Amino acid sequence: MRISRIVISAAIAVGLSLTPAAAGFAQPEVSAPTAASATQSDAATKTPTTLKEYKNCTALQKKYPHGVGKKGAKDKVRGSTKPVKTFAVNTKVYNQNKKSDRDKDGVACEKK
Repeated sequence: MRISRIVISAAIAVGLSLTPAAAGFAQPEVSAPTAASATQSDAATKTPTTLKEYKNCTALQKKYPHGVGKKGAKDKVRGSTKPVKTFAVNTKVYNQNKKSDRDKDGVACEKK
C-alpha cells in the first residue's frame, strides 16, 4: 500500500493522471445488465401507443371488417334473424369509437 501512495504522489507531482488499475487499486466488478432490466428500461422509454378514433364506420371497417365490440357484447338483432358474432373484441378500441355504436349494444360498426 505504501508503494502505491508513492507512485500516486510521484504521478501527481509530475502532472500525470493514473487510473485506479494503474495505481495498483482493485477495480470493482461491474455486471452486465440482465435481460429483465434491459427489457424494463426499453419499455420505460417507449411511448405508449395511442388508440385510433376512426372518422366513420367505413374507416373502422377497413381494419375491423365486421365491427369492433367490447368484451361480453352481444349484437342486438333488429330487422335480421341472426346476430353478428364475427366482430373483433377489443374494449379499448370500442371505447375510442363508442360514437359509432348507434344501437348501444356494445358493438360499433357491425355489419349485418
